[in-house]
Amino acid sequence: MAGSKPLAGIRVLDFSRVLAGPFCTALLADVGAEVIKVEPPQGDDYRHIGPFVGGEGGLFLLMNRNKRSMALDLKQEAARELAHELIAKSDVIVENFRPGVADRLGIGFEQAKAINPGIVYLSISGFGQEGPLAKRPSYDIVAQAMAGMMSMTGDPDGPPTRVGDALGDLSSGLYGAWAVAVALVGRLRSGEGRRIDVAMFDSIFSLLPTPMSLMLFAGASPTRTGNHHAISTPFGSFAARDGQVIIAVANNALFARLAAAMGQPELADDPRFATDSSRTEHAEVLRPAVEAWTRARSVEEVVAILDREGIPVSPIWSVEQAAASAHVTFRRLFAEVDHPAAGTMRVMEQPVQFYDVPRGEVAPAPLLGEHTDAILEEVLGVPAERREELRRAGII
Repeated sequence: MAGSKPLAGIRVLDFSRVLAGPFCTALLADVGAEVIKVEPPQGDDYRHIGPFVGGEGGLFLLMNRNKRSMALDLKQEAARELAHELIAKSDVIVENFRPGVADRLGIGFEQAKAINPGIVYLSISGFGQEGPLAKRPSYDIVAQAMAGMMSMTGDPDGPPTRVGDALGDLSSGLYGAWAVAVALVGRLRSGEGRRIDVAMFDSIFSLLPTPMSLMLFAGASPTRTGNHHAISTPFGSFAARDGQVIIAVANNALFARLAAAMGQPELADDPRFATDSSRTEHAEVLRPAVEAWTRARSVEEVVAILDREGIPVSPIWSVEQAAASAHVTFRRLFAEVDHPAAGTMRVMEQPVQFYDVPRGEVAPAPLLGEHTDAILEEVLGVPAERREELRRAGII
């Protein structure tokens, strides 16, 4: 039906917290899945991490849009029984506990599969459910450090540097959402559920194709190249009169256009610059030549000249500049929501444009346990008297 979201009718039981799992389930919720976020009585850790808006954690507000919250103390048997009833009525489970914790809470894969053979069960962790590092705790920076990403990030003469945001969490959440969608398609054919194991280390490791190509096929030891590309030249950041400008040239036709735009067409005929590989081999000669041209002009001038010639070029925007750009506005990468505690605010939603599906239809992140009664009544048929008993016992 035109206008319906792709995952409408799919129920996701979200036992995850902090970033990787909640990012995954936010992506699923954005495209129509009903996400029930099951939180402990104290709530997701991100509820207690700033910046705060109206007493609510900003990161929690961004990562838990479009979800309903149910407070449930899974350390109590009666709470686990309720969780099992929810599992029976769900399509997907997402958890990002350390390996073994979900089993101890009574919501592990084998337990879930026994209740619902069609369940798609996703586990996200630092190093996977099995393997020599599986039991190690991990935050994003640990995964970035061990998977090789930090060794590739930063200036050549400087220390290894983490990528600007939590790439381990975000990439594993993204892979998790992709895997869930794949498993749901597979279930249409087989009728069976599937267990999915996503590791932050593995996710980051898979995002290193350029250094891997150098290591596997050139016998090189990849290392940091700062803002310049490890394989292509000129491809990176160059100083202009009033700042830095990005120029990205990765083939001969683009290089010829760049040379002509610089007023130095003879560079394209120089045998040292005849191919992408030879340009990189002689980067210590070529880069200063390009930078001598950019330094004589403002960033705006360089961008205007090269953009006219169809050469990939850009200024380096701050987060504020990117957020305020006409591109972000036109593509509707923000949605405005009204939160009962935080007030009116902007939140992000998934970036893929599904034609005929409107953007901006985003519900705010829930208050802790905001939908507990509604979920128990609508999904499980628990009457009001029983819900009050559960509340008095501290189960919900």
